[in-house]
Amino acid sequence: MRRPSIQPTRVSLVHLGCARNQVDSEVILGRLAEGGCVVSADLGQAEVAIVNTCAFIGPAREESRAAIRDLLERKRRGDLRAVVVAGCLAQRYGETLAEEFPEVDVVVPLSDYAEIAGLARRLAAGRPGPRFASAGGPKGAGSDRVRWLTTPPSYAYLRLSEGCDHTCAFCAIPGMRGKMRSKPIETIAEEARDLASLGAREIVLVAEDSTGYGRDLYGRARLAEAIEAVAASPGIAWVRVLYAYPNAFPWDVARTIRENPRVVEYLDIPIQHVADGVLRRMRRASSGAKVREILGRLREEVPGIALRTTLLLGFPGETEEEYEELHAFVREFRFERLGAFVYSHEEGTPAFDLADDVPAETARRRRDGILQAQREIHAERNRALVGSVVEVLVDGKGPSGGWVGRTRADAPEVDGTVRLPAGGSWAGEVLRSGALLRARVTGVEGDGYDLVAEVAAT
Repeated sequence: MRRPSIQPTRVSLVHLGCARNQVDSEVILGRLAEGGCVVSADLGQAEVAIVNTCAFIGPAREESRAAIRDLLERKRRGDLRAVVVAGCLAQRYGETLAEEFPEVDVVVPLSDYAEIAGLARRLAAGRPGPRFASAGGPKGAGSDRVRWLTTPPSYAYLRLSEGCDHTCAFCAIPGMRGKMRSKPIETIAEEARDLASLGAREIVLVAEDSTGYGRDLYGRARLAEAIEAVAASPGIAWVRVLYAYPNAFPWDVARTIRENPRVVEYLDIPIQHVADGVLRRMRRASSGAKVREILGRLREEVPGIALRTTLLLGFPGETEEEYEELHAFVREFRFERLGAFVYSHEEGTPAFDLADDVPAETARRRRDGILQAQREIHAERNRALVGSVVEVLVDGKGPSGGWVGRTRADAPEVDGTVRLPAGGSWAGEVLRSGALLRARVTGVEGDGYDLVAEVAAT
């Protein structure tokens, strides 16, 4: 008698949020595949949908809730059997989220997701469990080696640690992800080798606080050693560091960036503000003078470094004079890369109950003023590159033909791109994702943020 065949559960994942959250999404996908589920990028082919949510600020929470509502509508139409909500929104609001969305089948807080495949199979078979469930225990700092990469072959993210020890008044991350838990350097090196074996040419190091890496595990910051361990992986061409907290900066990192040719001359160092009063109210444990000193020293110790920062506008009590000080600093310092966002009241943070809010319209005006200043700086920098030859890592094909890549000064997803024409070859090979080549800049596009180039003769 022939046993009836059992069809594998078809699951689709909706990813939201930052690069750190993307690692979680890739771990979820890896766990699903490891557990025998069929992962589909097409929601129309899925029985179970999982949304990995973000809850960093108000707009991110609303985007997450909108994604949940969309999936529930698909479930009502009969297009899905079950909807699972995972990630930061699930961690932050827990059982209240299950009450807010009673049609959600299971809410899964942050974890190692070891049981996520079994959960999906049970839901697809019509055997629901608890509506609020952990999928493998508390989120630790273990290996992320079980992953299904969603990035192009050219790059991959590697998480150094989980959680943050800082108590910035505006930030809800420590409440969601807890205190810092660093991975051992040996684990980081293993993950880097795995990613390189999958074809990644660039490793982008991420954490809630990259510069604090190792303090909890080794009693001192060991970011420079972690960078060196990643750069030693065969096949890795670029290593890049994001989310470097500026206080107590480990200066051996500057030496590593300067001296190791595989480490790009780039650092993402979010300063949030430069006015003393705002920094004090933000609990940033720093001053405008200290911020200026650190940034200036980085430029001195690493010639040609591209510094990226993030600024927060409209924090409670921010005066017009404090904003003007920040605006003047942006024009004076001329960051190579910069992002800015408007303050969002976050439950559970020290700033939540502050009463002296900056009106939303004023905060948006200030943010737009900063971004306009940076747009002009960025366009001027890019125009100066026309005619020069730059190193480019090709990410993939562009949306309107041709190829898209990045320079050493551009992180994936958040910075500018280099647009290369269709066809052509590089060192005798056809262009492909992961190709590392030299290109001559011929123009500037995209409001000055993107370069146009052609492959240079070798």
